[in-house]
Amino acid sequence: MSKINHYKAVIARIPVLGTFARVIWSVLRPRRHFPGSSAYWESRYAAGGTSGSGSYDQLAVFKANVINGFVEKHGVISVMEFGCGDGNQLKLARYRDYLGLDVSNAAIARCKTLFSGDASKRFKNVADYAGEKADLSMSLDVIYHLVEDAVFDAYMRRLFDSAGRYVIVYSSNDEGLNARYGGYHVKHRKFTDWVATNAPAWTLLETLPNQYPFDELNPDRTSLADFYFYASKPR
Repeated sequence: MSKINHYKAVIARIPVLGTFARVIWSVLRPRRHFPGSSAYWESRYAAGGTSGSGSYDQLAVFKANVINGFVEKHGVISVMEFGCGDGNQLKLARYRDYLGLDVSNAAIARCKTLFSGDASKRFKNVADYAGEKADLSMSLDVIYHLVEDAVFDAYMRRLFDSAGRYVIVYSSNDEGLNARYGGYHVKHRKFTDWVATNAPAWTLLETLPNQYPFDELNPDRTSLADFYFYASKPR
């Protein structure tokens, strides 16, 4: 976290002053050209960037413990992840068969190198997705980075269409967060509304609040995301 962002976070916690500062920052902050979701992540990984703090340290351990427990409890054999990123989160996973997809060729190349000795893990660009299915499809820290509505819709359809039994989403779920925590490559969505409207064959089993809820003074070790577990309805 940069010093500027740290000071912003501190000021934001001060009543009145924090509100005033956020308004001023929204007006004066530099506007960055956004090339689109896919291009942004390709450029980020190609430059040596990571998947972000959510895939490291205590947040990564929290996510891995939850998902590994779910996989074991429900006898999940195959797992597909849309947005595998740099592979750091996957280091903690215990899956029998895994297919990771990403929009970034640089990320896919990194994952293939990282797991070159593990035949249970495969990777490919999402553009090469060919209708594969898995017991469980996952989206971890991805949805709020899909700022284009068409990209979000296509992503969600693929996520649920690819799942045989379960879908796990780890994301924020509140459009109101955009006023304070949105950004040029961040758009928070009420994605559960999309599921209710567009994926009626799925039911929300449960939600699990984050073990490390977001703290503006410690943003790299806390998160706005929670877990959402979906199961296919009996046919």
